[in-house]
Amino acid sequence: MEEQITTLTESVAALEASAVGMGPWLLTATALVLFMTIPGLALFYGGLVRAKNYLSVLMQCMAITGVVTITWMVAGYALSSTDGNALFGTDFSQLLFWATPQADLAGAAFGLTFAVITPALILGAYAERVKFSFVLAFSVLWSLLVYCPLAYWVWMTPEGSPLTLITNGLHPIDYAGGLVVHQSAGVAALVLAILLGKRSGFPGAMQPPAQPGMVMIGASMLWVGWYGFNSGLAGDMTEGGYIIFNTQVCTATAVIAWVAFETIRGGKPTLVGAATGAVAGLVAITPACATVSVPGALILGVVAGVVPQLVIPLVKSTFKIDDALDVFAVHGIAGISGTLLLPFLALIGTNGTPADDTGAQFIAQLWSVVASGVYVVIATLIIAFVVRAIFGMRAEDEAVADGLDLSSHGERAYDLS
Repeated sequence: MEEQITTLTESVAALEASAVGMGPWLLTATALVLFMTIPGLALFYGGLVRAKNYLSVLMQCMAITGVVTITWMVAGYALSSTDGNALFGTDFSQLLFWATPQADLAGAAFGLTFAVITPALILGAYAERVKFSFVLAFSVLWSLLVYCPLAYWVWMTPEGSPLTLITNGLHPIDYAGGLVVHQSAGVAALVLAILLGKRSGFPGAMQPPAQPGMVMIGASMLWVGWYGFNSGLAGDMTEGGYIIFNTQVCTATAVIAWVAFETIRGGKPTLVGAATGAVAGLVAITPACATVSVPGALILGVVAGVVPQLVIPLVKSTFKIDDALDVFAVHGIAGISGTLLLPFLALIGTNGTPADDTGAQFIAQLWSVVASGVYVVIATLIIAFVVRAIFGMRAEDEAVADGLDLSSHGERAYDLS
């Protein structure tokens, strides 16, 4: 009897320690997600462009972090809050965080990092040829009018939202942002790439990435930071460990699948390919990290390592769309893949989290992909047309030829004199 009491006491103590430990983990996860944008995404994207545009990408990431933080503080948090109707959160007491309790600020800071990285992902589509003023104005409006409504519909689950119109109220599963972050950024990137037009020399005479090593360093930072991205809101150590392990398995598998597939297609295993495969794997597991089983995560990693490679030439060679850094394929398609496959991959093995009705959940996932995609296209077009009319969109040909580092920011990444 004494042994049973001792064991029970130890179990209760362990549970209490686990619960207490998740609070500090939320703060740590917040720092990790911001680390994903600056410096992770900045270096990953910066390494992929030509040397004369390297600083412009870093500057865009830094500036987006600044303006979206202010936007989130002024109105974004209020528009994403639970006190609203079916279409928009409208808790106006949260404007400027005027009446927000201190206890809510940790969660608000975590949500802010998601709001920051989503428009930052889009910049990969318009790299090397966009006006800096367009980047700032578009990011502010897009975060308010696209990101915030999607976050509200998916994560705050209001009754009657556009994502539940044909699903009898069944909400999509998107644990950490496959729909809200990655599909939306990928679709918006494709729209902007079409509006902006091609770079000179596209596609045949384009130069290779200037700094493949920097691509790998940035991808590695993204990989580490993604642990916080996916598991920041885990309820306890069990769920957090499950999410982190799924994230690792899917990402590692996607790396191997990517380099294997590019080798089979007649090339060589490249560092840029491995880094890109890692990001695709991270994206694919994001909506599914708390749902799929561990074997399911491995299968999803294979999908993430292969399918985007099939989409990239379709976008660039077949449709002649200059999505500069393949945002639609790596983020949009990988995010959609994880979103659609998660109901089925949860059934493989015994440690997944199956839906009550797999077929109904798949319909909810599919409808959410379609409905949110249509909304993103329409809203992105309207925002882009408005901002283009005011500030312009594409940099002058001479500025593009000189490189945006010098023409937009008066700096060079390397001074070899």
